[in-house]
Amino acid sequence: MRIGIVGAGGVGGYFGARLAAAGQDVAFVARGKHLEAITADGLVVHSPAGDLQLPVQATSDPAVIGVVDYVLICVKTWQLPEAIESIRPLVGPDTAIVTVQNGVEAPEQVAAVYGRGAVLPGAAEVIAYVEGPGVIRHLGNGKLNFGEWDNQVTSRVERLRDAIVASGLQVRVPDDIWAALWTKFLSVVPGGGLGTATGAPYGVLRAHPPTRRLLTSAIAEIRDVALARGITLPEDVVPSTLAWIDQLPADGTTSLQRDLIAGRPSELDAWTGAVVRLGADAGVPTPVNTFLYELATARALAAGN
Repeated sequence: MRIGIVGAGGVGGYFGARLAAAGQDVAFVARGKHLEAITADGLVVHSPAGDLQLPVQATSDPAVIGVVDYVLICVKTWQLPEAIESIRPLVGPDTAIVTVQNGVEAPEQVAAVYGRGAVLPGAAEVIAYVEGPGVIRHLGNGKLNFGEWDNQVTSRVERLRDAIVASGLQVRVPDDIWAALWTKFLSVVPGGGLGTATGAPYGVLRAHPPTRRLLTSAIAEIRDVALARGITLPEDVVPSTLAWIDQLPADGTTSLQRDLIAGRPSELDAWTGAVVRLGADAGVPTPVNTFLYELATARALAAGN
């Protein structure tokens, strides 16, 4: 099995390293000093699940790799358009493209170029980041959720699932991948938008009554958008999402909040922006998320992004 990993950051670097260590034929598409370090010294992973240092195939040119069985697109949402074009040399008639971006629009973006039949919509659950060139720091989790567009359990889904299990990672093929993607979307987007607008961590957002009400309303709006788009969600999805947020570290923040506050490119458009766009398309009002999106956009513009 040949697997191309596009983006060797926290997600791609960690998942790819575990798959390569288990004997899979893995090739990374990377760039810059990170690529130079990987080429010179191998990919290094520091993890509570066990450290790794292994030589891997890595290049900035996907044409060097050629057609693979699976492509895991592990870049940020704002990098996705470039990645979609760059993977053409990796994609053959039987290649499956796995999307692991935060948000719910990435599968359609990839399918617009390669067709729905080529795409396995997915989502990653992992806490990992690039600690330095060639070095991944993994802090926790290591799970990939994915499935076919129509939720059928096909041979290519089973092959990838088995490879992930053999590598020591966790994997889930949900009965409904779209419900899984929207459930994750519900869990991260409201805190990202509200945290960015206020600068507050989860502990404040959930304990301060006015921000808790805003958090609840933002979650409910996203639920309503999902239902209007034909996504089946549990009836208790709003209280269960709040319960999930209640158990997060009090000083925790989302990557969106950290990136925007630091003036870095962010996934704002794919998170809160997507709620506003998809809500408008479905005729569902999203006043709280729209307000948060406007505030966060102003913050991004002030930071030069």
